[in-house]
Amino acid sequence: MADEAHISGIAGRYALAIFELALEEKSADTVAGDFITLKAMIAQSTDLARFVRAPVFSRVEQAKGMAAILDKMGAAPLTKRFVLLLASKRRLFVLLDAIRDFEALLSRQHGEVDAEVTSARSLSDAETTELKRALKSKLGREPRLSARIDPTLLGGLVVKVGSRMIDSSLRAKLNGMRAAMRGG
Repeated sequence: MADEAHISGIAGRYALAIFELALEEKSADTVAGDFITLKAMIAQSTDLARFVRAPVFSRVEQAKGMAAILDKMGAAPLTKRFVLLLASKRRLFVLLDAIRDFEALLSRQHGEVDAEVTSARSLSDAETTELKRALKSKLGREPRLSARIDPTLLGGLVVKVGSRMIDSSLRAKLNGMRAAMRGG
């Protein structure tokens, strides 16, 4: 979801550094795969999430812990160097933001655009394919969809691409009709 304006600060600088190194080493997709695995592991483990974010652990403890995790998942050398650098600099807390910014840079490199889709129920494969096709024709770039389910939507979709939002949900249409009937 990050666009140029969002890639800044500490996380952005680290993301840009690993992105440029990964391009030089021709390992950007490998690093991206490692990051997907690492994000999933952090999302699934509250202990790991706390370990990454909490300043109570020393740089040595964080480096040892992350080295063990990276070895277990078979992470690429560049991924290991990056995460262990964050640990040694006491910056492990920016890991998830740096990963998000790295993914945004890689998406841009591939000519992709991130789109967040919210629907009342999960979309079928056919609906997802059709939505990607429609977004690609409208945006001129390949969309990378991240889906959310919001049962409060009555139907339709809410699609957010960068700062633009396309709301075709039934709730939005009903609210619009309600406002029109009130004369406002």
